[in-house]
Amino acid sequence: MFLPTTGAELKKLQWDKLDVILVTGDTYIDSPFIGVSVIGRILLNAGFRVGIIAQPDWHSKNDICRLGEPKLFWGITGGCMDSMVANYTATMKKRHKDDLTAGGKNKRRPDRAVVVYANLIRQYFKNTKPLILGGVEASMRRITHFDYWSDSIRRSILFDARADALVYGMAEKAILELAQKLRNSQNIKDIRGICYISPAPRSDFIELPAYEDVAANKKSFIKMFNLFYQNNDPSTAQGIFQKHGSRFLVQNPPQFHLTPEELDNIYSLDFTRNVHPFYSAQGKVKAMETIKFSITSHRGCYGECNFCSISLHEGRTIISRSEKSIMDEARKIAALPDFKGYILDVGGSTANMYGIECPKKQKKGGCINKRCLFPQVCVNLKTDHRRQINLLKNLRKIKGVKKVFVASGIRYDLLLDDKKNCLDYMRELVEHHTSGQLKVAPEHIAPNTLRLMGKPQARSLLNFKRVFEKINKLSEKKQFLTYYFIAAHPECTEKDMRSLKSFTGRELKINPRQIQIFTPLPSTYSSLMYLTETDPFTGKKIFVEKRMKNKQKQKDIICRRIDLT
Repeated sequence: MFLPTTGAELKKLQWDKLDVILVTGDTYIDSPFIGVSVIGRILLNAGFRVGIIAQPDWHSKNDICRLGEPKLFWGITGGCMDSMVANYTATMKKRHKDDLTAGGKNKRRPDRAVVVYANLIRQYFKNTKPLILGGVEASMRRITHFDYWSDSIRRSILFDARADALVYGMAEKAILELAQKLRNSQNIKDIRGICYISPAPRSDFIELPAYEDVAANKKSFIKMFNLFYQNNDPSTAQGIFQKHGSRFLVQNPPQFHLTPEELDNIYSLDFTRNVHPFYSAQGKVKAMETIKFSITSHRGCYGECNFCSISLHEGRTIISRSEKSIMDEARKIAALPDFKGYILDVGGSTANMYGIECPKKQKKGGCINKRCLFPQVCVNLKTDHRRQINLLKNLRKIKGVKKVFVASGIRYDLLLDDKKNCLDYMRELVEHHTSGQLKVAPEHIAPNTLRLMGKPQARSLLNFKRVFEKINKLSEKKQFLTYYFIAAHPECTEKDMRSLKSFTGRELKINPRQIQIFTPLPSTYSSLMYLTETDPFTGKKIFVEKRMKNKQKQKDIICRRIDLT
C-alpha cells in the first residue's frame, strides 16, 4: 500500500483526517532510498495516519489543499537533494532534466523549495499546525550559510521559511519523538536533533558568532563554522545557539545514531518500491532505473571530503545493516515481477565502508581534531573487508539473482590499508560484481588541491590501479576503471588542470570524460574556503577561481584535446 496522496485514497482508507502531511520536492517514490518515504513509513508503522503531497503546484491551492489540514504537523522537504543543486549547474545554467520528476522535465521543483512550500501552506492554511522542516536542503542550511547561487550569506532557513522547527540529519528518531509529543500536547523543544527559534539564548549551550557578525566578517564566519562542525557527533556535541537579529536559532545536540537493529527494522518496512500511480501517469521517473533493484548496506561516511555534505548530514559513523536484513531485502527484490536477475548496487555513499568502523568512535564519538582517512587511514580504524566479501558471496547465491553489482564506488585508500583482504576483495569485485567498469573518485592529483579536498594523494590511486590491473589479468577479465574528477575547487589553477590532463594520459592512459565543476554546497568546508579564500585549518590565504569563464576553461582543459603547453 502506498501512503495516500489523493482525497479518493483517504476515502478508500476511511480516514477522515491525516495526522501528518509530508510535502516533498521529488515525485513520490515509495522506496527506502527516498528520505520522505522512509519518514512516512516510520510514522505509519508507529500508528500515525500519514499522507504525501509530492511536487505541489506552488502557483495554486489545488495540490497543497487536496488532503486537507493535518492534526499534528506538516513535514516539508526539498527532496533528496538541495533544490538549487537540482535546478542549476555549477555554472548557473538551468538544468532541463530531473531524474526525480515524472516525465523527466525539470519544471515541477521550485528554487528554494523548502521556503516556497512553507509559504504555500501558510497562504492557504491560516494559523495552521506546526511546520517542520527536514531533508538535506533544510539540514545543510540550518545555520547561517554561504549561498553560492545568490553569492550571499543567508540566515538559517528556519527564519526564511517561518517554520516552527527543523529536524536535521537522518531524522527518523527525531521525527517520531516529535510526532508523539505533539500528539500528547507536550513541549518539543527538548528533542535531540532539532532546531528551533527562541526569543532568548540557552545559557547551557555554546554561542556561535551572530548572523550579522558572520555576514560582515569572514574570520567570524570561519570561527562559526568550526564550532558548528565540531558539534555534530551525538556522543560529544553540545547544543549551540546563534543570534539572528533579536531572536536566536537554537540547535539541540544531535540524535543518537540508529543501532544496526533499528536500521534493519526500517528496511523491513513494507515499501512498494515503485512510483505512486498518481505520479507515474505523468511519465517515467529515471531514478527508478537505478534505485528499484539496488540495496543500501550501510549509512554514514567517515571519508569527510570537504566538498561533500554526506558526513555532516548522514553522520561520520558507519551503521551497517545485518547480513540477514540485506539478504531478506535481496529476496524481496528477486520476487518483484519485473526483476530480471540483476541487483544493480549494494553499497552506500562508499561501498567498501560496510562493516568497518573504529571501536573507539562507536563508544566515545569521533575525534575532534583527527579524521579517519585523512591525511592517511587511522590505525584505530582496523580495516577489514571480510564481512563485505562474505555478504557479496552470499548475495549471489540467492535464487533468481544472476548478478550483483557494486556501483557505489569505493575508497581505494581504505582498501589498500587492508593488507590481509585487499586482494581477496578486489578478486571478488572483478570476477563477480563489476559491470565492465569500477567507479573511483580521485577528484584530482595536485597535492595542494587534494589536501584542501581532504582526499588521498595520487600515489594511492596508482597503487590501486596496479592492483586492479593485476587482478583483471589473473581473472582474464577486460574491465576498466572510471575516474571522477573535479575542476575549479579552491586552490586549483589552470596549471593544476594541465598537470591533471598530462597525468591522466601518461599514468591512467585515458582521456577523461567524468569531470564536474566544483559547486560550493551549503555548510561544507569547501564552501567556506570558496567564500573566505582562506584555508580554515591553517588561516593562510588560498587561490579560488570565481569567474565562470575560467571555471569552464579548467574543465575544458581536461575534457578536450587541447594544447598543454
